[in-house]
Amino acid sequence: MNLRKLETFYWAAKLGSFTAAAKRLNSTQSTVSMRIQELEREFAVALFDRSRRAARVTQVGRELMQYAEQLLRISAEMRERIGSAETMPGTLRIGVAEVISITWLPRLVSEIHAHYPKVHVELEEALTRDLEDKLENGKLDLILAPGEVPGYKFNPISLGTVQFVWMASPSLGLPEGKIIPQELQNWPVIALSQESFHHRSIEDWFRSGDARCGRIDTCKSLGVAASLAASGLGVTLLPITCFQKELSSGRLMVIDAVPAFSPIKFMATFARNSFTNLAQRIARFAQQISDFDDAPRDDANRQEEALTQV
Repeated sequence: MNLRKLETFYWAAKLGSFTAAAKRLNSTQSTVSMRIQELEREFAVALFDRSRRAARVTQVGRELMQYAEQLLRISAEMRERIGSAETMPGTLRIGVAEVISITWLPRLVSEIHAHYPKVHVELEEALTRDLEDKLENGKLDLILAPGEVPGYKFNPISLGTVQFVWMASPSLGLPEGKIIPQELQNWPVIALSQESFHHRSIEDWFRSGDARCGRIDTCKSLGVAASLAASGLGVTLLPITCFQKELSSGRLMVIDAVPAFSPIKFMATFARNSFTNLAQRIARFAQQISDFDDAPRDDANRQEEALTQV
């Protein structure tokens, strides 16, 4: 029995499939299956019930999961305490919202590699609910997204706030002056998919004015939403700092909507029961790098120092 086999078994059991475990471990499904079979032979027990279409962990397998988790946690702690940041290996899976992708994400990745040269970073850009689900299922180690993930299992760290405003093309012909929800509901709206924080924010805004927009076209990218709006196809909600070029060129204009949107909070969120502190360290790092409004940067030197210590 070795730690690699236990790690393979643990993730296959936790993620619910050999395929998901293979992806998590950067391995192949056949390798995952082989390691688990070897572990079953060593213990002389069945760790998975293969009588059904999808293999399910057995009762004794669930018991082994607890021991495997303890050993993996001790192994990770040993590497962190004894080794140095420069030699710390591993893969960090980070889920990001588009607003972060188009602002300071490159700086974050650059700094991660500078401090942890042997850590492999896997980035996934997706809508908020998808990111939350993957963090919940252990498929992501850290997410950088708007809003707080519900539940006691997660630790959120503030990344600051982003101001969103209604925008549209001047060619759309919106009336001048202030516009309330009951007026804007008569115009087509372009939103991100229902899985997004963006869509929920738009619905909440209309409800606040006892209104409901007549038509919502959806997409999965703020860039696409901005392009559609600039073509005169509707109004959309955009982060004002990210689309200054379109505003300056006159392709888009800010709508004087009432009430104004409250600044949207962005958070770095990681699981409390993570084997390593790497996700937490990178979350703190993201907090220092973030150029969003109101991003906490107190004790910056102390926090950056902590990031480099293992």
